[in-house]
Amino acid sequence: MALAVLHSRALAGMEAPAVAVEVHLANGLPSFTIVGLPEAEVKESKDRVRAALQTAQFEFPARRITVNLAPADLPKESGRYDLPIALGILAASGQIPLQGLDQYEVAGELALTGELRPIRGALAMAYKAKESGRTFILPQDSAAEAALVQGVAVLPATSLLQVCAHLTGRELLAPQVVSVVQHASAEGDFAEVKGQLQARRALEVAAAGGHSVLMSGPPGTGKSMLASRFVGILPAMTEVEALESAAIQSLSKGFRASDWGKRPYRAPHHTASGVALVGGGAIPKPGEISLAHHGVLFLDELAEFDRKVLEVLREPLESGHITVSRAARQAEFPARFQLVAAMNPCPCGYLGHPNGKCRCTPDQIARYRHRLSGPLLDRIDLHIQVPALTEEELMQAPAGEASTTIRSRVEAARRRQLDRQGVANYLLTSQQVETYCQPDEAGAALLKQAIARLDLSARAYHRILKVARTIADLSASEAVQSVHIAEAVQYRRLGL
Repeated sequence: MALAVLHSRALAGMEAPAVAVEVHLANGLPSFTIVGLPEAEVKESKDRVRAALQTAQFEFPARRITVNLAPADLPKESGRYDLPIALGILAASGQIPLQGLDQYEVAGELALTGELRPIRGALAMAYKAKESGRTFILPQDSAAEAALVQGVAVLPATSLLQVCAHLTGRELLAPQVVSVVQHASAEGDFAEVKGQLQARRALEVAAAGGHSVLMSGPPGTGKSMLASRFVGILPAMTEVEALESAAIQSLSKGFRASDWGKRPYRAPHHTASGVALVGGGAIPKPGEISLAHHGVLFLDELAEFDRKVLEVLREPLESGHITVSRAARQAEFPARFQLVAAMNPCPCGYLGHPNGKCRCTPDQIARYRHRLSGPLLDRIDLHIQVPALTEEELMQAPAGEASTTIRSRVEAARRRQLDRQGVANYLLTSQQVETYCQPDEAGAALLKQAIARLDLSARAYHRILKVARTIADLSASEAVQSVHIAEAVQYRRLGL
């Protein structure tokens, strides 16, 4: 009887629970059995491992092989267990030493040639491996993202033979070294935008406080152009934010080290389903709102989205996370995204256009706008109009501020918020709003009139105060004054 135990990790949402890969060799008719709730990809490991071992000139034991992936009640998926299973067979059969295996965590998919292929979720797995103190052995294409987690030793390998040479001491693997290069942003610059001073100001306020925005205007007025440049004025990511965002990207399609510290920008098509937005599947995977974690989710042509799809955004906008429940399993993903949406004012798009092109009836306009529910609109902080440009504005060269100039003001305002209350303004609780966002006497009187005339909900009241607090921070004012309240109220009067 021979037994080898190696350590690996599964994926369950953002979690990466530890998995013990136990390989047992016994006498009897040759067989290869994998137990421990394996999915189809894991069951297919038997053929990949056998071919990889034989191609690498190792002996495949003609014995009764049992592989147990513990704990038994945790579903196991993907090919990441190929490498630990192969090493377990070699260790249990005496072809590599058993000693020292406990100090490693191993994951990797094997090609039939014995080469190692990249795996999904390497960064999330390395983040949890940090707690164990073990060294992580990974495919070379996955090691760069895993090494972004500070305090984790990551050894990259290209093949099964390389890993075996390291474990036998013949040729040690060199630790992965990460060189993070902050490349120039690929987004355009706000200086390229012609006109639209009100929209530019509103987006600056949104960036400073983390507020959500809805832009409404005729086609061709620059809504998409403004949204694509919005990421360029957001504050720089903290290390914790960068790590969380990278871990989410790693769960989906892998994360490139060159994207480290760059806020994600997601722009799904209006035909996207609810599952595509919030995540799901038999094996729950993150959706667009989670892939936009600590970044921007841009929904163009908002009214063209299915209403049921848009309604799934209501809870994540408030809570900052999403729980995906399926019959077999449940997964929770973070979803602290900044919503930027754009829409036309009517079905044809030309309502309010100076050329008077709109021919929509009032009933058509009402039906179009009612595709957006009141509760969803109530959760969007800033509602702004993006009007059509005049001939003079179109013909003249753009003379707006550069994104770097706006970003410097945004970062200064964000620092004031963190110094004062420890979080950005959009994260303030109701109690914190009462503490940090109370206006002066004139501002309170103005806000009282706005509540009565605009029939504002309690949520809208608190959001106006948060936006006013951000406007005050941009002007370096300690007090929330009536001028700040007036501007914040203007952003709730789109009339949808």
